[in-house]
Amino acid sequence: MTRPGAAGLHEVAQRIGQRFARAAPRQRALVYLRGLLSPVPRKNGWQLAEHAGDRSPYGVQHLLGRASWEADQVRDDLRAYVVDHLGDPDGVLIVDETGFLKKGEQSAGVQRQYSGTAGKVENCQVGVFLAYSTARGRTFLDRALYLPRAWTAQAKRCQAAGIPLTVVFATKPRRARQMLERAFDAGVSARWVTGDAVYGSDSQFRHFLENRHLAYVLGVTSNYTLRPYTAATLADQLPKKAWKRRSAGRGSKGPRRYDWALHRIYLDERGWGHWLLVRRQIRAPHERAYYRVYAPANTTLAQLVMVAGKRWAVEECFETAKGECGLDEYEVRSWTGWHRHVTLAMLAHAYLAVVRAQAAHTGTQKKASGTAPSRVDSVDRAGGAGAVVAAPLASAAARRVGAGLEPLAAPPPGHRTALPLSTPHMGWMN
Repeated sequence: MTRPGAAGLHEVAQRIGQRFARAAPRQRALVYLRGLLSPVPRKNGWQLAEHAGDRSPYGVQHLLGRASWEADQVRDDLRAYVVDHLGDPDGVLIVDETGFLKKGEQSAGVQRQYSGTAGKVENCQVGVFLAYSTARGRTFLDRALYLPRAWTAQAKRCQAAGIPLTVVFATKPRRARQMLERAFDAGVSARWVTGDAVYGSDSQFRHFLENRHLAYVLGVTSNYTLRPYTAATLADQLPKKAWKRRSAGRGSKGPRRYDWALHRIYLDERGWGHWLLVRRQIRAPHERAYYRVYAPANTTLAQLVMVAGKRWAVEECFETAKGECGLDEYEVRSWTGWHRHVTLAMLAHAYLAVVRAQAAHTGTQKKASGTAPSRVDSVDRAGGAGAVVAAPLASAAARRVGAGLEPLAAPPPGHRTALPLSTPHMGWMN
């Protein structure tokens, strides 16, 4: 396995270097990436420019706005990088969205709309993301800026924000489906898809996965209809023996333990089952979440609980990407600028995920051999993967991409807070 640090960054440089026809934007992209990985307090144009030794943010603005390169091509490189290092046939693909609070009306896609980040309706942009969680690590594979109908109905407004004429209105589940299609076409290995009620309540999204014969655990609301019941009324009628206490994985305060019940709706001609999975709080049984499930008939409750618990992984990715990689600290307004910045921030996050996975692997090997853990292992367990990537990276990048690159400083430790899970399903089993 690649050693964390030195070999890692110039591998990233090699992967994306081909996407830049000229040396200047190619080097600028690596400088920008290092800035996103640095401890700069706020990763906006001015501060990233200062970190790069520039007198003004012109170079940053040029990279994100006017330079010749395609963010979607770098996105493809990102996906291949993640699959090479973290890929697993038992992986879980997670779809979710996050809000980016904004002022004004000119930023592409901005309007007053619900933001899960703020927990209320705010003036914001909303990005739909595809994350990938495996036993090795978790990070993002793809992204799409959500355009409300109010935007796609105004051609001049779209033109002013640099939105291509080919971009039409699409729901969040539709954007998620497009990202999943790209992942499947690129050969991403995964056994499950999960997401919240935005996606589980969309029948076309579920049918898309069923046609792909891909298992899912997707959230639905309490009033989701399973004729003649709603999810909530059906859960009310489940017998006491239907409920089993299981952990959905470890959180910041220990195992996430809930009571779960699984009720089978029917088996299809393939021998796959459709279920309703219900999760309830142990100390507050009236607080429940519901999931639609599609999986092989021999799937166990423990497996489904595990997949439902993976839903938290994307929230942790958002938190880390915003806290360590500047995902939400951009100052661009255009369609092109948004996709370029977000793609590079995702690449920075993927790099940290790979470094953490490599450090964990090294720590496991040393523990098995009886060797004392290194400083790298100790720091990574504390959540400070930035310390793992600090010293060797820039020298490797400078040798590979070109001279003049500064040393890469360590980003601050990530703060991983357990965030709430939501989703539903039925039929009970052990």
